[in-house]
Amino acid sequence: MRPEHVGLAMPDPIAAAAWYGRHLGWQTIRASSGPPYAHFLRSPDGGTVIEFFNDPAVADADLWKVDAMQGHLAFAVDDLESQCERLVSAGAVVDGPTASTPAGDRYVMLRDPWGLPLQLITRRVELGHDGREGDERS
Repeated sequence: MRPEHVGLAMPDPIAAAAWYGRHLGWQTIRASSGPPYAHFLRSPDGGTVIEFFNDPAVADADLWKVDAMQGHLAFAVDDLESQCERLVSAGAVVDGPTASTPAGDRYVMLRDPWGLPLQLITRRVELGHDGREGDERS
């Protein structure tokens, strides 16, 4: 069994899919024009698929109230500051100061325009390339 995608309820999945495409390079690979307006997006490297949808039978979650450490989408970046500035200029909101993990990775938490928590992270060693397994926090 392998994971296929991660589904996330969004207040406006059509606009969210467009924003992620324009500002993060995600490609819409399937979309429905009626409820629940499911939009499946593939990451630029082709390795991850997320789904944005909005089921009218379920109340919208207030994503602004979700603590970023309860769940977030994380993006590895080479230049934390410039990518943060770029996304903020596109409508994202900074959600805390730049911080470091015990492993020495640097990250900053943002919110997309609908409140979904995003993490930009610069790792000292890319995940899965250090020859270790462990439970260090992201």
